[in-house]
Amino acid sequence: MVKLKKYNGFLKLFVIFLTLFFIFSCSPKQYNLTKIEGKQLPITEKGPQTPEIESFIKPYRDHINKDLDSVLAYCPETLDKSVGKWQTTIGCLMADVCVQRGNLVFKKRENKTIDLCLLNHGGIRAILPKGNVTTRTAFEIMPFENNLVVLGLKGEQIQEIAAYIIKEKKPQPLSGMTFTIAKDKTAKNIMIQGKPLDLNKIYYVATNDYLANRGDNMNFFGKSVEKYDLNYKLRDVLIDYFKEVDTIPVLKDIRITEE
Repeated sequence: MVKLKKYNGFLKLFVIFLTLFFIFSCSPKQYNLTKIEGKQLPITEKGPQTPEIESFIKPYRDHINKDLDSVLAYCPETLDKSVGKWQTTIGCLMADVCVQRGNLVFKKRENKTIDLCLLNHGGIRAILPKGNVTTRTAFEIMPFENNLVVLGLKGEQIQEIAAYIIKEKKPQPLSGMTFTIAKDKTAKNIMIQGKPLDLNKIYYVATNDYLANRGDNMNFFGKSVEKYDLNYKLRDVLIDYFKEVDTIPVLKDIRITEE
């Protein structure tokens, strides 16, 4: 019994010694940061759902889906930005709508008229499918929070717009302006609202705020002499247009020709 007590006492002291050793040897002061690693944890619909959260969210989700899926208009054929060399049906539609709806604000606020509109091909994010057109359709086509902006440009900058379109070789959405691409890849016969370009005139050009700030290398917008932010999101421009038409027109007019 004496030996066992001595052994137990020694064991307890040994345990205490080891505990103190690890406490002091593992003090935070002994740690040095040598590397930070991270990994992406994707959030997908496959993750586990919490019934309580789902039941709380459901009424709001149903209300939003009802608004998004409400039918606003009808499109007789699919409008696709990938179909067309210098212009597309959806691009022409969007540019025309920006002029039409933008003028409702611009005329009332500034007593001036938009002459033309230039948007960017890459800004169109989805097709306008054949069939019923909904609010969700507008969100898919224009998911960004871009505002409609009107810039006052001199005639020289209008020439730069034509040169930009030719150089980029993409069907940029264009409205209110037509021209011909000559064999030497320059623009000629530039017409604004059916009238020859006047280099001494100030033209009011509608675009979005991203492009107005020289996005997509549209540096000519940085040379504007006037600027007006209409505080009108391009997505809302589309939604308001869809609400006021029964059937969306499929535009077939030619705006850019080649020799």
